[in-house]
Amino acid sequence: MDPHLLRTFVTVVHRRSFSTAAEELGYTQSAVSQQIAALEADLGLPLLHRRPVALTAAGERLLEHAAPLLLRHRAARADVLRSAESPIGQLTVAASPLACTPAVARSLSQAGTAVTLRTAEREKVVELVASGAADLGFVDGISAPSDPLRLPDAGPLTAIGVAEEALVVVLPGGHPLSRRRGLALADLADALWLQAPAAVSVERLREMAGTGTFRVGFRYDGADLHTVGNLAAAGHGLTLLPSSVAAGVPLTAPRLVHRVEMLHAPLAPGPVRAVAERLGQTI
Repeated sequence: MDPHLLRTFVTVVHRRSFSTAAEELGYTQSAVSQQIAALEADLGLPLLHRRPVALTAAGERLLEHAAPLLLRHRAARADVLRSAESPIGQLTVAASPLACTPAVARSLSQAGTAVTLRTAEREKVVELVASGAADLGFVDGISAPSDPLRLPDAGPLTAIGVAEEALVVVLPGGHPLSRRRGLALADLADALWLQAPAAVSVERLREMAGTGTFRVGFRYDGADLHTVGNLAAAGHGLTLLPSSVAAGVPLTAPRLVHRVEMLHAPLAPGPVRAVAERLGQTI
């Protein structure tokens, strides 16, 4: 399947317009129509209704596969280019909001070169590293001690655990549970929780506790941790954060930790590989 045709298909779907997709891709509208027709001819199935633009059943199935396929294509290109690596001038690092722990931050100061740090959600960090847009990535999440994080499949990436720390339940001031020495997640299933990508999602809480409760009290789509802490302190919902980030009551059950992993694609001998190995040893 031609990745150029697949990219055009995804753009048309997201823009819901052949003309807008053509403008974004730098093609004529006729060229976009021809590319969609060529993709449909290759598969032998209609993928889009034209007026208005809408997915057919076959188009919906193809869209599910499109993002991983295109990412794999970019990852393969990046891997080939990486094999002819030139001397490093600047290290580009991508990190999810809670992945840049004090230890990670200190290690980056020892990289021996200029560093540009880009913050993104965990799935986006994986994509940036796989596609070559970032030399290294740091991702965080909640797991059992020593268990690897579950990351999207984006080709041959190496994930190295570099930090684990305790989790705390962040409560508003004066909360009746704030004097506890420890809290079990199951005891908080009926409480209101913050839904924030920078912290733990309510869906993940339900999975970890094995229950379908846990109610969303407030939704915050940003990544600023001060805002997360302020919302929790104001009583908009509870949240889980690493103990180095916020004060709270330790989570005692289930046994979970906040884990950080360093990601990199296959690296040929050279400056970036040396930096990755050095960081892995110093964190």
